[in-house]
Amino acid sequence: MTDTQQRPRVDPDITVDDFIAEARAWLDENAEKRTDRRGDFVWGEGDFDVAVFHNMTFDEESAYIDGISDWIKKKSERGYHAITGPASVGGLGLSRKHARAYGRLEREYASPGRHELIGVTTGLIAPTIDAMGSDTLKERFVGDLLRTDLYACQLFSEPGAGSDLAGLSCRAERDGDEWVINGQKVWSSGAQFSEWGELIARTDPDEVKHKGLTAFMLPLDAPGVEVRPITQMSGGSSFCEVFFSDVRIPDDLRIGDVGQGWLVAMTTLGFERDHSESGGDGSSSGGNWTKLLATAEYTGAIGDPVVRDRLVQQYIHGRIESLTNRRAADLAKSGTPGPEGSLGKLLWTEGMNSMSDTVSAVLGARLIADTGEWGTYAWGEHLLGAPGYRIAGGSDEVQRNIIGERVLG
Repeated sequence: MTDTQQRPRVDPDITVDDFIAEARAWLDENAEKRTDRRGDFVWGEGDFDVAVFHNMTFDEESAYIDGISDWIKKKSERGYHAITGPASVGGLGLSRKHARAYGRLEREYASPGRHELIGVTTGLIAPTIDAMGSDTLKERFVGDLLRTDLYACQLFSEPGAGSDLAGLSCRAERDGDEWVINGQKVWSSGAQFSEWGELIARTDPDEVKHKGLTAFMLPLDAPGVEVRPITQMSGGSSFCEVFFSDVRIPDDLRIGDVGQGWLVAMTTLGFERDHSESGGDGSSSGGNWTKLLATAEYTGAIGDPVVRDRLVQQYIHGRIESLTNRRAADLAKSGTPGPEGSLGKLLWTEGMNSMSDTVSAVLGARLIADTGEWGTYAWGEHLLGAPGYRIAGGSDEVQRNIIGERVLG
C-alpha cells in the first residue's frame, strides 16, 4: 500500500460486535440509510429498480460502474473492501464472521448499486489470483483488483462449448517466453469496460480435455483483441463476445502451472457460486422480498389466498437460501468455496425465477402495459433478466451434476 492508501490499524483480535460498532459509526458518517427495507420503504418514492441486467447506454453504464468503484475505494481507506484480506493487499486480516457481519450491516445503508463486472473483479478474479497465482501475479493484481483500480472480466464460455467448459477450443500456443492466443469467447460480462480478462485456453489438444487447459491474465488492449457488446432482450449490453487473433502475452501472465487451467477455472467458479455472504433476500439483483410484498399490497393482490401462499413460499425460499449459504460458509474452512456453493447458486436462480412467477400473478397485464404507474411495469426488467442466471456461472443442470457427484457422492 502507498502512503495515500494507509488506513487506521485494526486489532486482529477485535470482536465482531466491537468491529461492527466501529463500522456503523463510519457508515453513519459516509452513507445514507436505505429506504427500501421493510419499515423504511415508502411506495411511490424514489427509483424502483428491480432489473437483473442493466439497460443503459455505454456512457451511462461506464459512469454507473465508476460510481460503485468510487465507493469501494472509499471503503478501502478503512479496509472494509477486503475484511478477510491481508494487510499486504489493503485488507484487515479478520475472519469470515467479521466479513459477513459487515455485509449485513452495509445492506442497511444506501450504496451506488451492484454490477456484474465489479463482482467478477473483486469477488472472483482477485481471490483466484490470490489462491492460484504466482507471487508476482499476486503483487501485481490482487490489491488493485480488490480496490477496483483495475476491472477484469471472465473469458471462459465459447459459442461451441456452452456449459461444457472443458470442451473449449480457444488455443494458446507457446512461442518461447510468450503465448499466442487465437479463438473466441462469449457472454463475457463487462468486457467492454475491462482492462484485463481471466482467460482459459487450450494449450495441449492431445491431452484429455480437462487436462489440456491453461489459465492466463490477458490485457484487453493487446493487439489482436476485439470486443463486441451483445444487445440483450432486456435492452442493455451487459456482456460481450471477444475475439483473439494472434494475441501475444508473456508467460509471466500465466495463472498456475501449464495444464492447470481446469483447476483455476473451478476455483473461480467456486467463488462465483458462493453466496455465503448474501442475505438470501434477493437483494443482490432483480428486486427483493420487500418490493415484492409492497407490490402485492399496492395492487390489492395480497387478499388473494393463492397469491398469499406464493408470497409465503417466496419468503420461505429466501430464508432457506440464507441458511444454506451460512452452512456452505462454515464448510469452507480454507476460504475457498467447495461444491456446496452450487447449492446456494441453484437456490438463488430458482428464487429469482419463482419471484418472476409470483410477481406475474400479482401484476397481470400491468407487466406488459407501460402506463407510467410506479413500481409495476418496471418488474418486466426482472422477468426478462432472471432466466439468464440459469446459465450464468454454470447452468442449472451443471449445478445439479456437481451436487449429485461431489456433494451427495
